[in-house]
Amino acid sequence: MSTHEAMLYEKKENNRVQCKLCARRCLINDSAKGFCLVRKNEDGILRSLVYGKAVSAAVDPIGKKPLSHFNPGALVMSIATAGCNFRCKFCDNWMISQDQKIPGKNFPPDEVVKTAREKNCYGISYTYTEPTVFFEYAYDIAKLAHQVGFFNTFVTNGYLTPEAVKTIGPVLDAATVDFKGGGDPDFYKSYSSVPTVEPIYEALKEFRRNGVHIEITNLVIPKIGDSMDRIKEMASWIKETLGPDTPFHLLRFHPDYKMTTTPGTNVELMEKAYMTARNVGLNYVYVGNLPRHPAENTYCPQCNELLIKRHSFEITKWKLTKDMHCPVCEHKIPIIGQLHQTGARFPYALF
Repeated sequence: MSTHEAMLYEKKENNRVQCKLCARRCLINDSAKGFCLVRKNEDGILRSLVYGKAVSAAVDPIGKKPLSHFNPGALVMSIATAGCNFRCKFCDNWMISQDQKIPGKNFPPDEVVKTAREKNCYGISYTYTEPTVFFEYAYDIAKLAHQVGFFNTFVTNGYLTPEAVKTIGPVLDAATVDFKGGGDPDFYKSYSSVPTVEPIYEALKEFRRNGVHIEITNLVIPKIGDSMDRIKEMASWIKETLGPDTPFHLLRFHPDYKMTTTPGTNVELMEKAYMTARNVGLNYVYVGNLPRHPAENTYCPQCNELLIKRHSFEITKWKLTKDMHCPVCEHKIPIIGQLHQTGARFPYALF
């Protein structure tokens, strides 16, 4: 598929362009690419090199995103292209996020939605790599998805401009925003090549203003990204800015890419992080990458009744009433959508 003119850019003097999609706001010379490697200035026109070129497509349970309070149990069509606006040394999808050859299979928006329907999905998730860098492709799919009654979700590092959030907002229903290392600015500079973290917080506020359901993750990395003070600060910001009912997922690190000698996060450290966030006053804190751990589950914040029991991405027990109340104390649990019982237990790749 040929290149596709980009959205959200401004033409400058001497055939240069400024991209206004991610917070880097790259000023790109003629014939050059942006930091993401998949947006190129061609004769003063910014073009996406990945439009319609999916590098990965799979049917996933929505819990894999992770989204625990949004259409629980639903299957989603997950889609990605090459490229990223971060350079995380621990990326578990580095084979596709950092590939400069722009690989991919032609998979136009209408075919994505058609395939999702055939595979009994309820929505589309833009994930695996950073959806911001394939924004035009995601936007066109999302519009078609809404027309047939599907929902749309981003799994994102949050490094979008407010303009990008406002543009995608009308067709985006939920976003999982992935922090790393407790949001420590020095960590982001050293391990992800990100100059400042402030745009992530601004994007979160913009998502909220645009009515997008938000769940937040934070990757806990031993020694270099495991500060309890940082986790406490992040949990406090979430509580004060987004509200105490915002789901907060603490993810266990596993060695990958350029950090294969860094050990995985031990259970004790994950539990310490969990209690730190809970003690701040967040009502729904979860741990990820620790199957069968009690903190995978949802409990009533008022009476502590076990309401949703999980094993990894699978819901194994459901005790909520039809209108999402605790059956013991009748406390309202903030879950959007309904329980979907698909019978599918594991994700599977299409390509």
